[in-house]
Amino acid sequence: MTSVTVRRRTPGSYALLVSLIVLAVVMLLPFVIIAFNAIKSPAEYSSHGPLSPPKSLYLQGLKDFWERVDFGGKLLNSLIISGSVAVLAVILSVLNAYALGIGRVRGRVSIMVIFLLANTMPQEVLVYPLYFFSKKVGLYDTRLSVIIIFTAIQSAFGTYLLSSVLSAFPREILEAARMDGAGRLRILWRIIVPISRPTLGVLFVFFFIWTWNEFFLPLVFLISNENQTVPVALGVLQGQKMMDATMTSASALLGIIPAIVFFLIFQRTLTRGITVGSVK
Repeated sequence: MTSVTVRRRTPGSYALLVSLIVLAVVMLLPFVIIAFNAIKSPAEYSSHGPLSPPKSLYLQGLKDFWERVDFGGKLLNSLIISGSVAVLAVILSVLNAYALGIGRVRGRVSIMVIFLLANTMPQEVLVYPLYFFSKKVGLYDTRLSVIIIFTAIQSAFGTYLLSSVLSAFPREILEAARMDGAGRLRILWRIIVPISRPTLGVLFVFFFIWTWNEFFLPLVFLISNENQTVPVALGVLQGQKMMDATMTSASALLGIIPAIVFFLIFQRTLTRGITVGSVK
């Protein structure tokens, strides 16, 4: 006969549950309002206000916004830039952290301090030097310029984080690999990268979402319409005062859907990486 353990809920657990439900409602309410207004007609919005549910499905605002900004092109630009930055920044972070965390290169502490200071530097300080150099080398108003800039910015954070993780890597495993004749690159790709995969997955997800949401530097460096990203296209159109409330909601809805889809796809990777980190 098997025994079943029944856990009794305490008043504290009920209070925690209610708090989480309230927090979830508060966080989801803006998305619901945006979704409601994105599928309303302008006449219905004027008659019933922004908080009322839609009486019918009106998709003309979504269609008009898509065609007006060439949203497919902007979506492709954001995917190329964010995906490239995420992959390159993770690779660069791993290589840097391998040298600093395990290789113990000379001046490691000073280099780590520089990476830490780079993470705290505001982007406004970087604008003019980056603008000057990109003009000099002919990369201004190209997607490659933004990819290079954000790869350097994101890898600074990734190097600082991974160096701390790899500095605590078990030395016994590395010594065993060396005794088996493994070289430095083989140790990196066959031992360190597979073991650190959950942490690298978390970095990849964060780098993609952070780069996707970037507005200021892409606004400065991507002035051509065909090179602009989704946040820049939304910001520029908002300033032109060409859209009504329903089309503004449609633009916001289309702008956040790709990031939400990406997060849902890699949610398990993110959860696994954070869980592994907490267990360690």
